[in-house]
Amino acid sequence: MKNLVLIVVIVAAVLFGASMFMKSDDNTTAEDIGETIDNTVTDSGNAIEDKCEKLKENAGAEDTDC
Repeated sequence: MKNLVLIVVIVAAVLFGASMFMKSDDNTTAEDIGETIDNTVTDSGNAIEDKCEKLKENAGAEDTDC
């Protein structure tokens, strides 16, 4: 489980870094950068939660919420 979370965090960091380089034009505002960060963190959190729920479901847990 810890390895899965680590992989998801690493992937999110790479995607975030790539998105920062792609948005490095002169018209990028702090608001745009903040929105990119928010979206990346939200997507990462959702991915982690989905994987956690899937693992609990496969393990046969009664409560599959994470």
